[in-house]
Amino acid sequence: MKKSFAMLLVLLLSISLSLSACGGGGNNAAAPSGNEGTNGQGSESASNGGGEKIQLSFWTLFSGGDGDNMQAMIDAFNKEHPDIQVKNTKLEWGEYYTKLITAVGNGNGPDVGISHISRLPDLIDQGVVTELDDVAAEAGVDWSSFNQNILDASVVDGAHYAVPIDTHPFIMYYNKKLLKDAGLLGEDGKPVMEQSADGFVAFLNTLKEKLPAKATPFALSNTNDDPFRLWWALYSQLGGNDVVSDDLTTAQADTDKAVQAAQYVQDLFHKYKVIKLNDPDFYKNFQSGTAAIMMTGVWATGTWESTEGLDFGAMPIPKIFDQEATWGDSHTVILPVTKDEDPAKRKAAITFANWLADNGQVWAKAGHIPSKPSVFEKQEFKELPYRSDYVSVASTVKFSKPSTKNWQIRDLAMFKYLNEVWANKMTPADGIAKMTEEVQKVLNE
Repeated sequence: MKKSFAMLLVLLLSISLSLSACGGGGNNAAAPSGNEGTNGQGSESASNGGGEKIQLSFWTLFSGGDGDNMQAMIDAFNKEHPDIQVKNTKLEWGEYYTKLITAVGNGNGPDVGISHISRLPDLIDQGVVTELDDVAAEAGVDWSSFNQNILDASVVDGAHYAVPIDTHPFIMYYNKKLLKDAGLLGEDGKPVMEQSADGFVAFLNTLKEKLPAKATPFALSNTNDDPFRLWWALYSQLGGNDVVSDDLTTAQADTDKAVQAAQYVQDLFHKYKVIKLNDPDFYKNFQSGTAAIMMTGVWATGTWESTEGLDFGAMPIPKIFDQEATWGDSHTVILPVTKDEDPAKRKAAITFANWLADNGQVWAKAGHIPSKPSVFEKQEFKELPYRSDYVSVASTVKFSKPSTKNWQIRDLAMFKYLNEVWANKMTPADGIAKMTEEVQKVLNE
């Protein structure tokens, strides 16, 4: 990949990031000040035998529950590893990638950072992150201990560039009281639903008929992230190709399947009318107990758990079409390029990254699925409710191909035209055609 620090791409990244966040919300963490964002040039130097602590600067983009859980993990690691001390610097989500790219370019990047799998190709292309295979081998990292589906998405051009710590996929939540009132909750506490296209519609229509008028059968945003995620999931369930070719140069959406998936989602809005149009806050709709089901990312689990009186369940989205599949992304730990590329620091950094993955039971408190299946067997993870009901999704997430333009494609092409389809201003066939044209324009830039 061509390495470039082109300002245009930095601006595009900044614009893209301002439009959406991992969990659909903003980040209120403070940006670094003073020398906190340096890569340790002014701290104690790493030593193999001098007894000095290795100081690692770690840039993150987490706030809220994610931020609290990550800090707890850092504190635990520092306590267990007195010879390695990690300092966490929280950056604003919307500024994170732009600041990371700029800082690394100036030689002032951190020793350790975070990247979404979907953003990893950008960072590789710009020379921001380093390959991990040599240092991982030296530190004894066992790549086979990771979920293969998640790990494969973090491998670019045959090399490991990141240590995945989770996947945060699109799943379904349901209100047990409303389903029970409608006669659609089984004795096992799970929805009574035929897993098929017709079966899901019948399930929603029954909810519409039997629930009070104020209750929404299906809470979903009308624009951008979550209806796009539903479309991506259904398109993947139909076996649709990625919208970008293997050589990452050509738009190649499987038109018939893309249209079929889009038609299904549009019908939920306008033919069956089971999704509230112009819902000002679909999260609040579910949280207040007035929506029977909701689909969004697993990060909502922690929110629902802390909501008094909300009796809910969580599960993979239904298998509406041919195979189980859903949308998802992943948080990974990266080792950015630094001035000195200190071998001791790099080994300490990869040790820290692998430790985070090994201790995913803490990270799972916010709802994320840990990247290592061994975590599922830990008692602390088993004691967390709901998570075990959807951990299988880790193997059915359909990740995007490693294009440097994934987020521009999503924001500038997919959102733009799919939103018109959801609003019933464009037919699914026209929307997909326009979307494919726009994807090609983004790839040509």
